[in-house]
Amino acid sequence: MNGSPAAAAEGRDEGGRLIRVKVRVRQAVHAAAGPLVRGLVRRGVTPDQLTVLGCAFSLLAALVFFEGWFRWGAALAAAGGLCDILDGEIARERGTVSKFGAFLDSTLDRLGEAAIFAGLAGFYVFSLLDRVRDPAWVLAEIERGQDPRTWAVVGLTAVLALVGSVLVSYTRARAEGLGIDCRVGLMERSERMVLLIVAGAFGVGPVMPGALLLVTVLSFTTAAQRVVYVWRSTRDR
Repeated sequence: MNGSPAAAAEGRDEGGRLIRVKVRVRQAVHAAAGPLVRGLVRRGVTPDQLTVLGCAFSLLAALVFFEGWFRWGAALAAAGGLCDILDGEIARERGTVSKFGAFLDSTLDRLGEAAIFAGLAGFYVFSLLDRVRDPAWVLAEIERGQDPRTWAVVGLTAVLALVGSVLVSYTRARAEGLGIDCRVGLMERSERMVLLIVAGAFGVGPVMPGALLLVTVLSFTTAAQRVVYVWRSTRDR
């Protein structure tokens, strides 16, 4: 059945349902942001300005996560996400949607997201290096049944989450370069950032490692789904 029109149609139906749910959520968010968008347009704010500002917020969030201030990092990442929503809305409101604006938005989005994952990975790795210099802390962790190397594992998970997020973006971009609209899968950038923001709001603790593991698993799953989708689509052709 693989490669048949029925199999491809089934994959498109599943992807279509998920896309429709996401579209409804985004429409609700964009409708709520309407008054703010119109106010920013009246003040002459441009989409590119908000795109750059959102990236700056994300880069600052990465630094704050690296320092271990997770709640502040979550707030800054949320501010960056708000800018990401507003820049497209302002472009449509002003009638200034451009190819370069879309390119700049996607590029800086990837930069900001990668920086946040790098900041989280750096926090766990450098925290481990700082703490292993304290033998009392190491012994206390072992007595509690906690392996200090767990911090290194969480740091590695953050790196894998970064790799997965790049794969998700790349598979869609490469498919679109081949003329295939590939939006299947759950874990896109907005979902990844929401998970990190929610986890960061809980501070340093067990929530963030769980969120990073979930992002990693679902990102690689989404990338695999897109590979299968493109394979089925090209087999049909």
